[in-house]
Amino acid sequence: MVFYTTLLNRVAVTSVFATAVALGPVFTAAAKAETLNGAGATFPAPLYVQYAREVKKKNPELSINYQAIGSGGGISQFTNGTVDFGASDAAMTDGEIAKVKNGVVLVPTAGGAVSIVYNIPGVSELKLSRKTLPGIFSGQITKWDDPQIKADNPGVNLPSTPIKAVVRADGSGTTFIFTNHLTSISPYFKGRIGTSKSPSWTIPNALKGKGNPGVANLVSRTAGSIGYVEYQYAQTNKLKSALVQNKKGEFVAPSLEGANQALSTVNFPDNFRVFVGDPDQGYPIVGLTWIMVYKNYPNPAKAEAVKKWVNWILTEGQQYNDSLNYTRIPSGVANQVVQTVNSSVK
Repeated sequence: MVFYTTLLNRVAVTSVFATAVALGPVFTAAAKAETLNGAGATFPAPLYVQYAREVKKKNPELSINYQAIGSGGGISQFTNGTVDFGASDAAMTDGEIAKVKNGVVLVPTAGGAVSIVYNIPGVSELKLSRKTLPGIFSGQITKWDDPQIKADNPGVNLPSTPIKAVVRADGSGTTFIFTNHLTSISPYFKGRIGTSKSPSWTIPNALKGKGNPGVANLVSRTAGSIGYVEYQYAQTNKLKSALVQNKKGEFVAPSLEGANQALSTVNFPDNFRVFVGDPDQGYPIVGLTWIMVYKNYPNPAKAEAVKKWVNWILTEGQQYNDSLNYTRIPSGVANQVVQTVNSSVK
């Protein structure tokens, strides 16, 4: 998914350039236009679509191009210096940050839930306990009528068919959030798979989809399948989402309210890096997403454009989070991030 300036915008810029000789001041204004190229996570892609559209309405000189290629790809391109900003649902580690020669500021933009989506003909509601869910995704549970799944779902007519697990084919922050939760609640999963953007799955015959859209598409057309996608993708594709057991023992469906409850007690450190494994309340499979910006850019105009982009996201931009089922960044944290970016980015 790539967001480019529209044809109308191209025509407008061309017209300004054509009349530059006669209208010197207009040419000066056009010369101030700046395009920022970014790449990374698919988890927040629906939100970044909206951000890119809305920021240009208020700041016509600022264009945002974003490629949703997965968190692993976003970190790689950002590290290699081929984009102006990266995006990831797994905050960069100290080791990854050390490889970026121009320095890094982590900018949290939103939070959200990861839905466990399934396609079981005839089953309208599915509950998965803290024992069953990691059992499925570690390959211990391989059939839908397994006694553990039946115990979670009394009275439900579960088929005696193989479970077709769908995972990500690419390095993924959504996978990081999901495996971080399973690692937090299951010693077996932790010891054999663990938390990773690109885990070595032990699931027999796992299907693999690229990005959240790829996983959603595979689940929607594969009977007997189960996978994990960002909540908005489950909503958009009208997929059934399982009720997942949280730390309190409650079976909870993914929702904006549940994600807000889970993330309400998160404390942000000075570098704004947070990992949410097993929250005390709400929907339990949640995480944050970040964009990464450099501390040092090749020219002042690019640095100013990045500051404008970040400032807008964490002020006006946050109003769009709710409508797309993402949590907002707390205002106090948002203010701290803005101050850090404004003082650090050159």
